[in-house]
Amino acid sequence: MSEFWFFLEVLLSGMFAGTMYSLVALGFVLIFKASGVFNFAQGTMVLFAALCFVGFLEMGWPIAVAAIVSVAVMIAWAVAVERLVLRHLVNQAPIILFMATIGIAFFLEGFGEFIWGGDVHPLNVGIPNDAWFVGPEGEMMIQQFDLAAAVIAGLLVTVLALFFHYTRIGRALRAVADDHQAALSVGIPLNQIWVIVWSVAGFVALVAGIIWGSRLGVQFSLSIIALKALPVLILGGFTSVPGAIVGGLIIGAGEKLSEIYIGPFLGGAIEEWFAYVLAMFFLLFRPQGLFGERIIERV
Repeated sequence: MSEFWFFLEVLLSGMFAGTMYSLVALGFVLIFKASGVFNFAQGTMVLFAALCFVGFLEMGWPIAVAAIVSVAVMIAWAVAVERLVLRHLVNQAPIILFMATIGIAFFLEGFGEFIWGGDVHPLNVGIPNDAWFVGPEGEMMIQQFDLAAAVIAGLLVTVLALFFHYTRIGRALRAVADDHQAALSVGIPLNQIWVIVWSVAGFVALVAGIIWGSRLGVQFSLSIIALKALPVLILGGFTSVPGAIVGGLIIGAGEKLSEIYIGPFLGGAIEEWFAYVLAMFFLLFRPQGLFGERIIERV
């Protein structure tokens, strides 16, 4: 394999991996845009949604039915979160809401294990996992599964970006994020908005859980994937839907390339910490991220 085709294969492999991170990051962006609060429970929502889906499949339900019922479960979860937690914390400091999401995460993880058990659940939804060989002599390999995940992530980003910018509900979501009290004063139903955005985030979590579960199996380590979404959010911006994809592509490509070309000089394992170091530099020089909104406060 020529050096060019090898470099291109590593680059594309990293970018495809980055789209997987972006699927998780999208859920964080949705909640943050609607409430201004980082949802620590998003990684656990990915796990719980995937557990419900694979659990229904193991009960013998068709894939379509399992998917629809799983979406219904995540909507019911959104209603429960709004009724039991969020509506009691309107106009509270962001740190209070953040701590609430930590409690939600621990509850949801324990609840998922109570219902579905702690075993690893293999998941196969029919996404092809064969390889294509491209190039003049077939020098470069592309996994069909990675390409399918990238297409799904791209479609989700396109739909969500259009939703936020061109729909009435999307504009209401941005208004709620800017100021809860002002949104209420102009007639925006805060409780309904929160249910909608948590439901959409639950749907995104289900898609991410199915994709990740198809690759790794549905297991409790899926919730740790949320930690990889943090650098993606920092790079792309906490309020940007397209930024979640761009940040994921940068993180995915950067960690693969650094592992191959820099790893041999530093003892390897760069892929484990590259994303966090890159995010640290972004926090120092551009804390709002590539597409985030710069906020200036007068003191």
